Amino acid sequence: MTAVQRSAGLTAKGARTRARIVDAAAALVHQHGVADTTVEEVKKNAGVSSSQLYHYFTDKDALVRAVLHRQTELILATQDQADLGSLAGLRAWRDGVIAHARSVSGAGGCPLGHLVGQLAETDQNARLELAEGFHRWAAVLRTALHDLDRAGDLRPGTDPDNLADTLLATLQGGLLLAQVHRDAGPLETALDTLIGLATHAPTND
Repeated sequence: MTAVQRSAGLTAKGARTRARIVDAAAALVHQHGVADTTVEEVKKNAGVSSSQLYHYFTDKDALVRAVLHRQTELILATQDQADLGSLAGLRAWRDGVIAHARSVSGAGGCPLGHLVGQLAETDQNARLELAEGFHRWAAVLRTALHDLDRAGDLRPGTDPDNLADTLLATLQGGLLLAQVHRDAGPLETALDTLIGLATHAPTND
């Protein structure tokens, strides 16, 4: 059963309790990693009993998959608010990503991407959940970049679908380097280079 299926049909109170558990787990996973996050810690931070937690999640693996789904939904909600279908929106999105990376000195990386190294080689179900999350993210980018192309703001010969994959890969690589170096500079350079090569957007001074 998927995270979405398990959350369907809950009462309003049940949905709030489940969300509180997932939020607590997500915060702990972000701070300590999947391996070092225990169910006992999640229960304590969420303020729930064992019976409550296991009512919604059969085991820790199911809870981790719910965290992955949560992170994907948060990313997509944020991405939907950004108007990447216009040069001004693309620039604003770029500025927001870099400003956040600077504010935390690159710590944490991507909320979804930083889990790949922890789970992709050891948990097949989690890997599939991650792959689906990135697939959905890329689809949102493709839609926006096709709008940008129709507006005549992509350089001739630039394929919006390929650009979406490249932008996502560039973002992930830039966030990873920012995390390692505790410096948003590599992320800024990577995004500005790609945007400059693919669009008619003016570069920042």
